[in-house]
Amino acid sequence: MEIVVFGLGALGTVFATCLKSQGHTVFGLTKEKYITHLKDRKLRIKGLFGNKEAQLDGIFTNTEQIKNKAPHLIIVSVKAYDTETAINQIKPIVGQNTLILLAQNGYGNYEVASSIVGRQKVILSRIIFGAKIVEVGTAEVTVFADDIIVGQPDKAVPEEKLIEIAKVFNEAGLPTRVSHDVYAILWDKILYNSALNPLGAILECSYGTLAEHEETRKIMNKIVEEIFNVVKIKKIKLNWKDYKEYLQHFYEKLVPPTAKHFPSMYYDIKQGKKTEIDALNGAIVKLAKECNLSVPVNETITNLIKVKEKLMMKNK
Repeated sequence: MEIVVFGLGALGTVFATCLKSQGHTVFGLTKEKYITHLKDRKLRIKGLFGNKEAQLDGIFTNTEQIKNKAPHLIIVSVKAYDTETAINQIKPIVGQNTLILLAQNGYGNYEVASSIVGRQKVILSRIIFGAKIVEVGTAEVTVFADDIIVGQPDKAVPEEKLIEIAKVFNEAGLPTRVSHDVYAILWDKILYNSALNPLGAILECSYGTLAEHEETRKIMNKIVEEIFNVVKIKKIKLNWKDYKEYLQHFYEKLVPPTAKHFPSMYYDIKQGKKTEIDALNGAIVKLAKECNLSVPVNETITNLIKVKEKLMMKNK
């Protein structure tokens, strides 16, 4: 396959390295400030997916440099707040047979991408392995909770295409399966990230530490309960009958394998970067306002992260 990976952060580096190592043609799109670190086009990964090194077929800063390409697959792994900009940038290279896979956190990415290029071009994914950048061009896979899940919420992409992409990923060492319930499964991750990421960033601790303390458990429980209240009114389908059932699964099955993991939001704040809070708890606050519902814990968490962002950016 001919593949473009837009965003060479931790996840993008993992995808690009694994896929190129398997023999696919892979181009990377990244920010100008990172290009000088990637002149040799070499990417590396280590950790749970093994040690791999690959030289990409090209790393560029904009699609104008690959305007004559019509890739089979574009993997978008930019932060949620950059989704609209990214999709507009790649639109000129979306050919008749090109599909876009969203490898991102949070709510709203699918809705934004579909409105720009059409649902028939967009595949949604749920990614619940964790990776971090060791240095520009090198990522470490630190946790693996479940397969990558790919799907098309509106059944606008033929299933055989989804199966083909899953096969390509699996052969490249990226455990993947197809699901028709990808949207509900993605909401599982929104629940997971909304409960853990901001608190981990504020308190500067791991997921396991958050689960150990009664005080933080109470906050996380309330975050999840409020989300369930919102999605019920918005008629968004989840995989759980109520928040209590989800929380049991959360503490027993999800947190233990990722207990030592620090959220990406923690690293973003440490580096003085903008976080994805508006696609997580901030998105819950926005959805709640649309249906005149109060979500005080999610709103408080969102405000705390926004202040911490500003303070860290100011001190950068």
